[in-house]
Amino acid sequence: MAAPGETLRKRRGVEAAPRPSPAEGDQAPPARPPLRPGTFWLSRIVLLRCIALLYFVAFLVAYHQNKQLIGEKGLLPCKLYLQNVKRYFKGKINLDSLTYAPTIIWFLDWSDMDSNLDCLAGLGLGVSAYVLVTGCANMILMAILWILYLSLVNVGQIWKTFSLQKWEAFVCPLTCFNLGQAISSVCA
Repeated sequence: MAAPGETLRKRRGVEAAPRPSPAEGDQAPPARPPLRPGTFWLSRIVLLRCIALLYFVAFLVAYHQNKQLIGEKGLLPCKLYLQNVKRYFKGKINLDSLTYAPTIIWFLDWSDMDSNLDCLAGLGLGVSAYVLVTGCANMILMAILWILYLSLVNVGQIWKTFSLQKWEAFVCPLTCFNLGQAISSVCA
């Protein structure tokens, strides 16, 4: 590494192009600031967009399959599942029932479960498409994606866990969320 007062060595065969001196009255064009090394800007963009693509595909599949699998007239209705969980915890929605099946659906109106599932999947599609197209993501957007995905997975019963244990279905999105959070905070 060169000392602060020394000049750096130049590559062989590459001559510095002479710069024309600005004429009187002309202003030199503003120089673009060089990219600083160690910023990881490309890694951040690629990784966040890949995570957004994964969420987009997951929410797209959920949007098309939720009604048939866990909708009101689905194979394993989530409304019946949540009623059974509520009955198991003595008819109350308390901290125990929320930790057993953490989902936003506990706080929504259960009269039209199909529209609730479609709204969750549609909101996830919208947020993930925004991150995918713009590449702009922060911890709040990644947390929203994770909460929406976790809400659908936990009422999906056997359809959304892919024969995994319940804790694995919780840890996988948590890992993606932590990865996105780390990238958003470190590389911002």
